[in-house]
Amino acid sequence: MSSLPPLHQTRVHKLAALINISHTFIHSIALIFIIFYRLSSFFYPGNSKTAPKPPFLPWLLTFLSELILSCLWILYQPYGWRPISRTPFPENLPEDDELPGIDVLVCTADPVKEPPLKVMNTVISAMALDYPPQKLSVYLSDDAGSSVTLHAIREAWGFAKPWIGFCRRYGIKTRCPELYFAAEDDGDKDGYDDFAKDRESIKRKYDQFAEGLEKARSAGVEKDNHARLGQAHPPFVEIIHEYDVNSTADGDVEMPLLVYVSREKRIGYPHHFKAGALNILLRVSGIISNSPYILGLDCDMYLNDSTSAREAMCFHLDQNISPSLAFVQFPQRFHNISNDDIYGAALKPVFALKWPGIDGLRGPMLSGTCYYMKRKALYGNGLEVKGTDIHELKLTFGTSNEFLKSLGKHIYQRKDLYNEKSLDTVIQETKLLASCLFEENTQWGQQEGFLYLSVIEDYLTGFTLHCKGWRSAFCNPTKPAFLGTATTNLSDTLVQGTRWNSGLLEVVLSRFCPLIYGPSRMSLLQTMCYQHLAFQPFYCLPVFILATIPQLCLLNHIQLYPEVPSPWFLLFSFIFLSSLLKYYMDIVFAGGTLKMWHNEWRMWMIKSVTSYFYGTLNGIWNWLGMKKANFTLTTKVANEEQFERYLKGIFDFQASSTILCPMVSIVILNLVSFTWGFASVIVSGGWRQMFGQIILSFYILIMSYPIIEGMILRSDNGRIQPSVTILCIVVVMIYLSLGTFILMYVKS
Repeated sequence: MSSLPPLHQTRVHKLAALINISHTFIHSIALIFIIFYRLSSFFYPGNSKTAPKPPFLPWLLTFLSELILSCLWILYQPYGWRPISRTPFPENLPEDDELPGIDVLVCTADPVKEPPLKVMNTVISAMALDYPPQKLSVYLSDDAGSSVTLHAIREAWGFAKPWIGFCRRYGIKTRCPELYFAAEDDGDKDGYDDFAKDRESIKRKYDQFAEGLEKARSAGVEKDNHARLGQAHPPFVEIIHEYDVNSTADGDVEMPLLVYVSREKRIGYPHHFKAGALNILLRVSGIISNSPYILGLDCDMYLNDSTSAREAMCFHLDQNISPSLAFVQFPQRFHNISNDDIYGAALKPVFALKWPGIDGLRGPMLSGTCYYMKRKALYGNGLEVKGTDIHELKLTFGTSNEFLKSLGKHIYQRKDLYNEKSLDTVIQETKLLASCLFEENTQWGQQEGFLYLSVIEDYLTGFTLHCKGWRSAFCNPTKPAFLGTATTNLSDTLVQGTRWNSGLLEVVLSRFCPLIYGPSRMSLLQTMCYQHLAFQPFYCLPVFILATIPQLCLLNHIQLYPEVPSPWFLLFSFIFLSSLLKYYMDIVFAGGTLKMWHNEWRMWMIKSVTSYFYGTLNGIWNWLGMKKANFTLTTKVANEEQFERYLKGIFDFQASSTILCPMVSIVILNLVSFTWGFASVIVSGGWRQMFGQIILSFYILIMSYPIIEGMILRSDNGRIQPSVTILCIVVVMIYLSLGTFILMYVKS
């Protein structure tokens, strides 16, 4: 019996692992010595010749910040201990008729912030996947119940017919119309006599399609719909084309199934944001197509490479890992990222550094979009526990008999569906599944499906899947499989980061806290990775402390750091430079540049005192019941003026004063402390005693230069508003007054 050809290959990057482990060992020893220095300099000042005993409060806060940074750094290290890369071999897959079915789940919520034309480009690119069309179904969830979106998806079906035929006829790889027509190079099509003519024809059809959607908007349909956002509306499900297995569309073009779903909304009923929409799609697709695999996509995440489904199947059908494989995660890439990427929107540290590293442990975390998930993984646990007991199954999955029948049928059954029952019966059942009351007294969102506990359902769902013994895989092909739209202004970047970090803290404060829930259910190294991401919001504490306390001590001639000639000063310098150089090396190995490294570092500083801080506050307020969880969408509509500034590398400070106040206050404080410290050194000549504090202030001053530049040098549109600056000056004056009073009291 001949062995089957391999479906994928895994390569461990041993040199990178050796470098990372060595750096971890050396850096850890240095951190131990720093902790020893802090303790000895306070409790045994008589034996320390490096510095006098500091006051207790600033010493405690500084020591606490260094401990938090050290703990978070230790939790980060497992990402680099076994980085791997995977190469799929789609050519070794079985024939098309043996491939499993795939249901594509796309979610949209606001036709204003998420324009229907962009959403339809995502839908059309999914319909045009290089995959057997009879085994492909695309579902769009419209939380707004928008007549504009419904009109758009009906129009998209009409355009998709010639577009899919064009793509298959000429082997087009980029099957998102917007991206395809925006590209200058169509590839080598010299072998096709009619290519130029057909391309021009399909381009005209796309222009007519896009123009038609714009006319619908100008006719006031979108305006009327926008007024309804958030209001109650009944469930609505429409199969855009009644599939007939014996017919084809547009001549010889066979089309996938396309389904529009708008779940019921009622005032006073929780809807659980994106996780709720995904669970509705999971149930609706379960009684229509019931494919064993699903592809989760954000509404702005186009398919850039039509072969991604086949690449994912190289992992799901590989018998060596398939039984325990829950999902295959692809990286999120973006088509609107500038070369400088001044806001760090490309998420390069995540998809170029972290995910390949954790893939070597037991697989990457679920990332919200661009994943091929095994349907069984999302509600397989309930099936295993409840078995065939109908009463128990209904308590877990709800009262729909049709859905319960689908649970044990993880095969593609579209033909049977339309031969056995009428379309009206199916639609009526889907409306039950999409109603607000269906999930009451069930385990949906609690144990089965996408979990509801946090607004970041991807992190929590992936975490629980790994805790149940499932694994995942990271596929990072050379050509991006998916391309999305990244935030290109500071306000959206920080608002998005606040939402993510608020969701992370919700997990930390729940029974699923990785510090407690994870260690007994997964490996230590994998648990540490989940813990590092979950506790990421707490970076705001040490950054705030180190950006304010040493500066306040500098102004009051209190020494927190050793003198320059001391070996302890060299140790502090080593840790500082070691961290920066190691991160720079990681960025370079991932294909980045010096400027990208600087931008990533700078944005980490900015996010620490804004997104991490406000995310922490929101998470605590939600936990205490003082505030309801919210999900603020970032707009996918490009502001041309903002985008031009982004491409030029100019920071845009058109954000609320609430977001900007901490950041600008710290800049002003460090300007004041640096100026005062430098002047004191010149006047008194005490540079040896104060040099450490001056270096710290100078470091934060350098990292804050984009803010200073925007306030002073940039155009009015890019400047921080004068009122915000005045507010921050007042905040700094209050801080300096209170801080000086407290330090004087402590010293006395």
